Amino acid sequence: MARFFIDRPVFAWVISILLMGVGILAIRLLPVAQYPQIAPPSVTISANYPGASANTVANTVTQVIEQQMTGLDGLRYFSSSSTSSGSAEIVLTFETGTDADIAQVQVQNKLGQASPLLPEIVQRQGITVEKSSAGFLMVIGLISTDNSLEQVDLSDYLVSNLVDELSRIQGVGSVNVFGGQYAMRIWLDPAKLAAFELTPSDVVTAVSAQNAQISAGSFGGRPTVEGQQLNATITAQSLLSTPQDFRQIVLRAETDGGLVLLDDVARVEIGAENYATSARFNTDPAAGMAITLAPGSNALDTAQEIKSRMAEFARFFPEGVKYVIPYDTTPFVTISIEEVVKTLFEAIGLVFLVMFLFLQNLRATLIPTLAVPVVLLGTFGVLAVAGFTINTLTMLAMVLAIGLLVDDAIVVVENVERIMGEEGLSPREATHKSMGQISGALIGIALVLSAVFVPMAFFPGSTGVIYQQFAITIVSAMALSVLVALTLTPALCASLLKPKSHAPKRGPFAWFNAGFSGLTNGYTGTVRWTVRRPVRVFVLYLGMAVLMAFMFVRTPTGFLPEEDQGILFTLIQTPTGATAERTLEVVKQVEDYYLTQESEVVNSVFGVVGFSFSGSGQNMGLGFVQLKDWDKRTAPGQSVQALAGRAFGAFSQISDAMVFPVVPPSVIELGNVSGFDFYLQARGGQSHDDLLSARNQLLGMASQSAVIASARPNGLADAAQFNLDIDWREAGAMGLTPTAVGELLRIAWAGSYVNDFIDQGRIKRVYVQGDAEARATPTDIDKWRVRNASGGLVPFSNFSEGRWDYGAQGLYRYNGIPSMQIQGSPAPGVSTGDAMAEMERLVAELGPGYDIAWTGLSLEERESGSQAPLLYALSLAAVFLSLAALYESWSVPFAVMLAMPIGVLGALSGAWLGGFDNGVFFQVGLLTVIGLTGKNAILIVEFARERYDQGERVIDAVVEAARQRFRPIIMTSMAFSLGVLPLVLSSGAGSGGRNAIGSGVLGGTISATVLGVVFVPLFFMAVTRLVRRGKRSD
Repeated sequence: MARFFIDRPVFAWVISILLMGVGILAIRLLPVAQYPQIAPPSVTISANYPGASANTVANTVTQVIEQQMTGLDGLRYFSSSSTSSGSAEIVLTFETGTDADIAQVQVQNKLGQASPLLPEIVQRQGITVEKSSAGFLMVIGLISTDNSLEQVDLSDYLVSNLVDELSRIQGVGSVNVFGGQYAMRIWLDPAKLAAFELTPSDVVTAVSAQNAQISAGSFGGRPTVEGQQLNATITAQSLLSTPQDFRQIVLRAETDGGLVLLDDVARVEIGAENYATSARFNTDPAAGMAITLAPGSNALDTAQEIKSRMAEFARFFPEGVKYVIPYDTTPFVTISIEEVVKTLFEAIGLVFLVMFLFLQNLRATLIPTLAVPVVLLGTFGVLAVAGFTINTLTMLAMVLAIGLLVDDAIVVVENVERIMGEEGLSPREATHKSMGQISGALIGIALVLSAVFVPMAFFPGSTGVIYQQFAITIVSAMALSVLVALTLTPALCASLLKPKSHAPKRGPFAWFNAGFSGLTNGYTGTVRWTVRRPVRVFVLYLGMAVLMAFMFVRTPTGFLPEEDQGILFTLIQTPTGATAERTLEVVKQVEDYYLTQESEVVNSVFGVVGFSFSGSGQNMGLGFVQLKDWDKRTAPGQSVQALAGRAFGAFSQISDAMVFPVVPPSVIELGNVSGFDFYLQARGGQSHDDLLSARNQLLGMASQSAVIASARPNGLADAAQFNLDIDWREAGAMGLTPTAVGELLRIAWAGSYVNDFIDQGRIKRVYVQGDAEARATPTDIDKWRVRNASGGLVPFSNFSEGRWDYGAQGLYRYNGIPSMQIQGSPAPGVSTGDAMAEMERLVAELGPGYDIAWTGLSLEERESGSQAPLLYALSLAAVFLSLAALYESWSVPFAVMLAMPIGVLGALSGAWLGGFDNGVFFQVGLLTVIGLTGKNAILIVEFARERYDQGERVIDAVVEAARQRFRPIIMTSMAFSLGVLPLVLSSGAGSGGRNAIGSGVLGGTISATVLGVVFVPLFFMAVTRLVRRGKRSD
């Protein structure tokens, strides 16, 4: 093959140009993302039961729906929550690779079976089924710069003019509004109702009847009478539109002609549809919305479209209104990709310098350099065919591939140069001879490297997605590298190289050659010494193998390294029963800390009262903290992790709330927090109180552990509840029905949606509810009266009593089992894997009946750790089989395989020195080191085997092979080492992943080069002698 292209260089150029052309076209078409679709698809079911307790929602809504969610294809796990606000939410998570649209349809079909079993009011409120994403893509806020608009005005403008428009953008999953649009609010006065002998139900009936759209038909509608001359539409009453219109609703006509109007018994105003949440931006009132990404969509494209549309909408904002984006995940994506591209070019430059240093000839250096763009661009073409994206993983794989892909071209050029120098052949003749010698080695190297990475492509789950990105990218680059090394590189060697001049080098090259010649002689002497003392050296090797095993077991496990994404969450929870005003005061303290004491680091704070990742309620709050750009935060203490540490210490002094600063995980789609995340499950039938007691005991034990920095419950805490005991026998004797009693409570205390009204051309809701002063304390219940069968009004105190109790504000289940979620973070210097092991130990101490169920990012970490041993085993087995096929021998591959622990030892050392754990990135780096170690060994074994087959003594053959291959091994290893050095030294956005993969690879490369080349000759000699003895004994 190589001979064909040596004689036809134009043909070789055509192939390379076509590869580059396909790659350039692919780059223009490939989407850009931080990561591929790692997070498994999920579907969320949401329902609402107004006024119901958490226990009522759990028993009548949540469990009814859960029991129907059977037989769903690819269902991995599901979680549910039932809260005292009447909301029920079930999140079903499916296996990675499941079609989210099909999953949604299947869930919708199953929900159809449950819907008839749900309370009527739940069905009337509507049940939604949506594809969901765990994290927010961005948060957009509206503020009034001149304070002319209040928060409710901003919220109404946001919902009325922006939410629908943004929801229709391709890639937007859902929009969660912090606030609500206008609603017609009818606030009932119980005293006035009693004076006119009316009930809340009377008001609802009157509003429903008189706020109605009437279809009146037309004059002259067909069929008509003969000679009909008039045809016109008749318009009658339409929906009411102003508070004054509603005030004039007639509740009752008196016998004397007087009228009882709504204005006589209620206060009517345009208020907010939802008072549950409020927002602030840098201490100013604001309205906000959190946007989630639709499953499978591209974050950068979606965010760019959202920003473009917001810029258009801003031209029509009211005077003094502007929008802000206090939380955005995409700048990190953009900058991290740019940093990897920058690292890529730095690696190319360093590799060029190494090649020039060793080859000392610009023409010879140019040849392997030309292979880089051909292979890299061709790899982009393969990525396009595979349906991949340009993301952090594929770009990191490109950086790793640079050092590997130039190896093949370097081996070709170096061998041609050596033959021209030693044998005085012309470039063409030397190229012909060289390709005859090393074509087998090139193919062997390609097989080994491919064998290392190919098993990764077949692993399932989120970890498998990560593996596939590296596997396909690196294997494609390796295959194209061999193709170029067998086509373009020999053609260039034959045409570009010049006969070697025998004039001695001068200057730096002469110094380098003299030094390297001495190093080669020293290395040759070392190899000769080791092969003559095999027992001692094998004892040393066994010691290194034991050390490797020890370090491998002791290296802490993890999933993905933490990244400084320029954003920070702050979870706020005031005591149960606290009002929104009390929570707002804590939010103000949090804002003050970030904006004054951390002003050098923090750019803005967007605070929300009434909403948190732990749940919704007046005592919940959340802060979105946006940090300044990375180039303005270069000091070590200005990272997001350092800020979180300082903030945790400061917020621990707040006595009126629990405040937790939380660093977002590397993949926000897998959850909202880093650290660990699990559910404590009551599998033994324990009661809610038993589970709560066990959870508190577990949190207490975790607080005493040196491994755990913090552990916190994620959910609504139990709170004091007022239990209204109704004597139904007494109520029945008074002519009251359960329906009448329940309707009054639902309307007056929970609030009732009646129908709609028109506001500025948009349909909005009408709500009837008791005025705030009439539902502030338990004694206010006595102010309300229920109509009995005879038309009289009966006070609540006549048939009911109240008592305070303590109950659940939220009930949670995981896979249908009562559970409580706990999240936390490891102590500084402790990996998440060690923290997870510690929590498992503590849960085991709770006694029988309690279990731990990992979820989100922690579940992915646990599964990735369990897959790693199988991955290593498959990769090593694949390497061995490839070598056996290449050498047509079961014994020779052991000479290569025995070198693997040396590279692994170096990789582990690099991870230990860098403080990195055994996560997915390290695992990929470790496989890269195994491939590189095998490549170096192959170069020696291939030449030693040829000389041995030609009749040389095994010691002479292996020593000479080591001497001949020492220069290309050092050159390629240095090129690879300097190629990954920018990964190790990088900082800024996305540096966590680059450092994690670079440290292990660099340590392994150094170890495989410095130690591996010394041990491989001994391994070959030992294997060869053992085989020879075996044949003699036969």
